[in-house]
Amino acid sequence: MGLAEWATTLVNAMTWAMATFLVAAGLTLIFGILHILNFSHGGFFMIGAYVAFTLLTRLGGANSFSAYLLAACAAAVVVALLGALVDRVILQRLRRVEDAYVLIATYALLLVCEGGTKLIWGLGYQSLQPPSPFEGAVVVGNFAVPAFSLFVIGAGLAVFAGLEWLLGRTAAGRLIRAVAMDPWTARLLGVNVTRVFAMTVVAGFALAGLAGGLLLANQSLSPELASVFIIQAFGVIIVGGMGSVRGAFLGAMLLGLIESVGSYILPDLPGLLFFAALAVILLWRPQGLLGRERGT
Repeated sequence: MGLAEWATTLVNAMTWAMATFLVAAGLTLIFGILHILNFSHGGFFMIGAYVAFTLLTRLGGANSFSAYLLAACAAAVVVALLGALVDRVILQRLRRVEDAYVLIATYALLLVCEGGTKLIWGLGYQSLQPPSPFEGAVVVGNFAVPAFSLFVIGAGLAVFAGLEWLLGRTAAGRLIRAVAMDPWTARLLGVNVTRVFAMTVVAGFALAGLAGGLLLANQSLSPELASVFIIQAFGVIIVGGMGSVRGAFLGAMLLGLIESVGSYILPDLPGLLFFAALAVILLWRPQGLLGRERGT
């Protein structure tokens, strides 16, 4: 590959990585404290995208960048409220059952999300143009970078930085990490563990809704959107190490590069290198890049 091809591959890799990390961030946050694999996460990401789409179409489109961000934030609030309901009705009942039942229950919830989406928004494909400031491309010499790709990359980096600050620099973050490590001891010390669990679930769902709104112009909307992104998100958090935000970020970067290179050298076999890399990494390091081995 020449210099222009390498630059394109790198931009595509970063765009894929940050888009997938935006989806995976809430998923890995919930698993890190509840140790629940929420298979329905992709469904709520999809609902966030549809909520933002509905708001923007009512406002006449995404011509304004501020309207686009407002719709994404509104989607985060709506999905966060749904997350509070899901936690009370479903997730609280799954905290003391085997993982197989958790996967079945959350997969059933994913099907409910898909069915509800079909009922409310229909079966057709929908799309929306990026906000007017991000419709074109940024030209650097002979190389042009899509402006919306730069927005997606910036959004992913901002969410990662925000989570790092929250978990590492704030009292709430230290409380979340303490409950994740030893909820029994935290409860003995007077921590309302149930409330911390609920707040973490709401935050994770809010991140799913925010990702749906931010990535709205990055893909076509359809009821199949949930299944596509949840596979990529699970791959990222498995490679990075279950429950590790830094691991999910690193896994997204690595798999994004592999996926982008694979799309260039094997255009007729999309996703082949992604799944091959996923298998090789797990054979080499089953706990993930930044995950801990069992018993440590």
